[in-house]
Amino acid sequence: MARTLNRPASHKRRRGPVPALAAGATALALAGTGLALFAGGANAAAGNLVANGGFDGSLGGWTCTGSASAVTTPVHSGSGALQATPGAADTAECTQTISVLPNTSYTLSAWVQGPYVYLGARGTGGTDPSSWSNQNSWNQLSSTFTTGASARSVTVYLHGWYGQSAYLADDVVLSGPGGTSTPSPTATPTVTPTPTPTATATPTATTTPTATATPTATATPTQTATPTPTATSTGNPTTGLPKHVVTGYWHNFDNKGNNLQKLSDVQSAYDIIAVSFADSVASRPGAITFKLDAELSAGLGGYTDAQFRADVKAKQAAGKKVILSIGGQNGAISVNDAAAAQAFTDTAYAVIKDYGFDGIDIDLENGVNPTQMGNALHSLQSKVGSGFVLTMAPETIGMYSTAGAYFQLALNTKDILTVVNTQFYNSGGMNGCDGKVYTQGTIDFITSQVCTQIQGGLRPDQVGIGVPASSKAAGGGYVAPSVVNNALDCLATGKNCGSFVPPAKWPTIRGAMTWSTNWDSVNGNSFSNTVGPFVHQMP
Repeated sequence: MARTLNRPASHKRRRGPVPALAAGATALALAGTGLALFAGGANAAAGNLVANGGFDGSLGGWTCTGSASAVTTPVHSGSGALQATPGAADTAECTQTISVLPNTSYTLSAWVQGPYVYLGARGTGGTDPSSWSNQNSWNQLSSTFTTGASARSVTVYLHGWYGQSAYLADDVVLSGPGGTSTPSPTATPTVTPTPTPTATATPTATTTPTATATPTATATPTQTATPTPTATSTGNPTTGLPKHVVTGYWHNFDNKGNNLQKLSDVQSAYDIIAVSFADSVASRPGAITFKLDAELSAGLGGYTDAQFRADVKAKQAAGKKVILSIGGQNGAISVNDAAAAQAFTDTAYAVIKDYGFDGIDIDLENGVNPTQMGNALHSLQSKVGSGFVLTMAPETIGMYSTAGAYFQLALNTKDILTVVNTQFYNSGGMNGCDGKVYTQGTIDFITSQVCTQIQGGLRPDQVGIGVPASSKAAGGGYVAPSVVNNALDCLATGKNCGSFVPPAKWPTIRGAMTWSTNWDSVNGNSFSNTVGPFVHQMP
């Protein structure tokens, strides 16, 4: 499988981007949102409860924020399509509230194109569906959901992402029986994000990101009900890891532009080395496999499987943990039902035993089922034993709210979770735990996002900082290693903060992660030489 990669993005590998299921898109409509009132059923086209799902000639039936219009080209079908342009503090969201029946299954779909286009529904009374993609050609997003016992309406939404270029949407369809009553108006939220952070932000431990447009009280992110974990939490001591750790991803492929490394070449500062990546088994959903990449082997002058296995043991003998990363931007590994969960558990355990890996890293950037993947990880941990290391590297949007699937996965596996190192890059601006918008590539962005995760229920020792090792390793969000150190100091001691000051001190904050050890090598080992010693001297 070709792994030629010439442009940085998230944890890149293999071919170009594919559509992905969102982790947490239900909580990502951050601008104040007006909810359109529309009773589906008789007024909708046959088989489709959405009014004007083709945006033919107007935005009738939809309520949009920011810059949005019906355009005649490009379109997927018919004579029109939605084109909306996000702003610095607005996702250009368009919504429509539709009457539905309780305890009923529905399918939601749309054709979209453009950077970071989100499609979902809120207020279903069950698991709110969400999906997203970032393709430059028309592609279809689709999801299914079942309404709860008291659901009488749902709000369908489309939106983009902060500061990105315009997105397009067409042929929006909600399939299922229409409801019998007109949805009641929902008050438009009046609180909108403050684009400029202030130095006096003092959020409490129960702060909910105030910019999230939540149509009903039941959709409020659950972190408001979770007290801030105490600073005395000690994490999972059975992994044999130090209190604070540095994690680095090692490329099991030729990234075309950075330095190839044998596993033995990985810098000594890294306590956890995530081998990137496992491969999916096309004939068996959920199943994974692993082998040393042929291009990498050739590029290193004949690096053999036997040498790699020996290097794994040598790193472990030096006190390091070597784990296998599952996913990456294009790692199409899906665990969406019990059979796939069992396949994942069985094959992951086989690979771990074969190569002697210490655990698993979950870096699924194409969607995650928190229930089935959580079940699979618990089963895997029970097979491997108490020394099992479990890390995660979600994209920032996946950990924005406890309503997100990735955050739910982290909480579902909290009893066995070692650390979540969120990718604090390639995300644009986002709201922090105080509801204010912070720009990626700053200390405030990092510390305010960590605050959200701890307030959402993760222990401080289960939260780390994920950053690119150089400006070439990601599309945006690079910070100097000294900023990483300041962010850790701010979170642990309250010192060296930016304008955002966390509402508590978290001295057990776990550490930092970087993409990747290879890119670190390209950048003169700046990350490992600067962040490594700082992390290892933290009390």
